[in-house]
Amino acid sequence: MKRSGFFTRSVILTVLVFFHLPLMVLVINSFNASRFGGTWEGFTTHWYSDLFRNREVMEAFKRSLVIALWSTPAATLLGTLAAVALHRFHSRLQKVHFLLVQLPLVLPEVLMGFSMLLFFVAMGINLGLTTIWIAHVTFCLSFVTMVMLGRLQDFDFTLLDAARDLGATRWQATTRILLPLLWPGILASALLAFTVSLDDFVITFFVSGPGTTTLPVQIYSMMKTSRSLPIINALSSLLLFGTVITVASIHWLTRPARKL
Repeated sequence: MKRSGFFTRSVILTVLVFFHLPLMVLVINSFNASRFGGTWEGFTTHWYSDLFRNREVMEAFKRSLVIALWSTPAATLLGTLAAVALHRFHSRLQKVHFLLVQLPLVLPEVLMGFSMLLFFVAMGINLGLTTIWIAHVTFCLSFVTMVMLGRLQDFDFTLLDAARDLGATRWQATTRILLPLLWPGILASALLAFTVSLDDFVITFFVSGPGTTTLPVQIYSMMKTSRSLPIINALSSLLLFGTVITVASIHWLTRPARKL
C-alpha cells in the first residue's frame, strides 16, 4: 500500500510539473530583462510598463472585454433556460435539443468557425463585432448549459411544488425559490462563459472583420516578430493570473453544499 501511495503521488507530481512548468517559465520570463528569454539578464518590470503603453494591445483588450461582457449575459440566460428545459422535460424533441447543445463542445473549432463564416457570408452579414458576438454566444451557451445541468441534479423541485401549494404564483416560486438557489451555479457558468469568450481565438479569427481584432488575435499577430515576445510574456502572465482567479471562483461557487 505504501509503495502504491508513493507511486501515485509521484505520477501526480510529474503530471502537475509537466503541465505547469511551461507556465512558470512564461511568468518568470515576463520579469526577465532579456528580450529573447534564453538567458536570465536580471529582474525587471519594464515589459509590463511597455505593455500598458502599447495602444494596439490595449484597444484589442478593450474590444475583447466588451464582447465578453455582452455575450456573457445572453449566453447565461439562454443556457440556463436550456438547462432547466432539458432537466424538467423529457421527449424526443429534448433529445435533439440536447444534441444541438452538445454539438459546439465536440465540433472542432476550425470547422465551427469556418461554418459560421460561410453562414454569415451567405446571409450577407458584414463581419464585425456583431458576428463575433453571435459566435461567442453560440458556443458559450453550451458551456453554461452543461454547468447548469450539473447544478440542477442536486436541486429539489418539490420545493417549487410546495410553494405553489402554499399559494405562490409560478413567477413568485421562480424568483423567490428557484433563482436564489440556482444563483451560485448561474454565477459560476457566467464566469466560465466570460473566460471562454475572452480567450477564444480560432472561431473569432474566422468571424472577425477589419478593425475588430480581439486580444487573442492580436497576440497571434504579435508572435510573428521577436521584438514583441517580452510584451506577450507579460500579457500572458496577467491573463493567466485572471484565469486562475476565475477558475478558483467557479470551483468555489459550484462546490457541493455542506450537509448539516
